[in-house]
This record gives sequence, structure tokens and C-alpha cells, in this order.
Amino acid sequence: MAKNMTDEVAYYYDFHPTEEDLMGETSVHAALVRYLMEVLAWLFDGQPCAVHENLNFYQTPHWRECPLAPDIAVIKGVDFGHVRSWRVGKTGPAPQVVLEIASEETWKKDLNEKPMQYMLMGVQEYFAYDPNMPALRRNSQRLFGWHLDKREQAIRQMPVGLDGRLWSFHLDSFLVPDTSSLRLYDRNRQLRLTRAEAEARRADALAEKLRTLGIDPDRL
Repeated sequence: MAKNMTDEVAYYYDFHPTEEDLMGETSVHAALVRYLMEVLAWLFDGQPCAVHENLNFYQTPHWRECPLAPDIAVIKGVDFGHVRSWRVGKTGPAPQVVLEIASEETWKKDLNEKPMQYMLMGVQEYFAYDPNMPALRRNSQRLFGWHLDKREQAIRQMPVGLDGRLWSFHLDSFLVPDTSSLRLYDRNRQLRLTRAEAEARRADALAEKLRTLGIDPDRL
């Protein structure tokens, strides 16, 4: 029996696997999620922003509610905290951005069902990406996006730009397909980096500066 004390709910699926949990994930899927999590962590470093991977999101106090558990959820304006799950409107707001990485088992739902489900939850931008080789769809499009039109309370599919890219207002970035990977670029077409990549670039720049001064950085 579920315990409900001061409106706190012991959700069934916080302790039991959902149907998608039982499917598992490929190494390509796992690697891309890990990479994007690192890019987003560095992008929002020093800002109040919670970036979660595969976290259960609920919308009601019903203990058997089946959650939505996006591969990546970005909740701006909220400090990151370790939580078992997230109840929209109680734990905090709905994510501004959700990303799903496709698998053969979930791709149809990612494209046909989840846009409406996430928009009803209050998600403002939803992206679905197919990193599989070959692509799961017959055409070459790998990246799909939708945004919530608040004025008309409607879902709008985003028009695909050059090279299949899409613009994310809330990430202030272009999302650009790169076969098995998905890259983020700023307005100046500069690649968004992970912390490790940014630190390596700074180290390389410092080493080059020392060389111009006649100093061998390898001897320091």
C-alpha cells in the first residue's frame, strides 16, 4: 500500500522497473547520453540548473502513475539535487528541455506519442535524436524537435535547418546531427565543449603562448 503523508507519495515505479527500464540500452545510446550530460553540465556551470538523466517525472499524487523518464531533462532556475523522482509542481517546475535518444523499441513512441505527453506536462522544447547506424527511418532525418506555443497552447514541430540542425532557445544552442553523435554549437558556430575539453583547450592555448615567448612548456 502506498504511503501518503503530507502529500508525499511513495510512487510504485520509483521502486519497480517500467516497461522502458526493462528494454536496456545500447552502448551507442549510453555513450551519447553521457556525452550530452557532460556538455550540458559545463554549459550551465555556475548557474541554477538541474540536469537529470532518466529521472522519473510525475504529474499527480496517484501512487501507481506511470512516469515519464526522459533520457535527459534540463530544468533551469533550479539547483541540482539528488532526488529519487520529480513531481511537477511540487518538487519543482516541468523541464524546459527534454531530449530522448532513440532505440529501435522506443523510436515510434518518441516521435508519435511523447511530443504530446511532454507538452501536456509543461515541457517547452522536446528533441528526439536517432544515433543508430543505419538510421531507424528510411529518410535521412535524424533529429526532430517540437516546442510549446504558449499563446495558442499548441505543439509546433520545429522546421529543420541546414544539415538537419535545430535551434534550442532554452539551451541557446544549435543542435546538429553528427551520425552517432549530437553536437551543440553556439550562435557563432563554436562547438559547445565538456569541462574536460574546455580545460584541454586552455592548456593547449597556454602552451602555445609560452612557446611564442621562447619557453618550452614541457620543461616547466
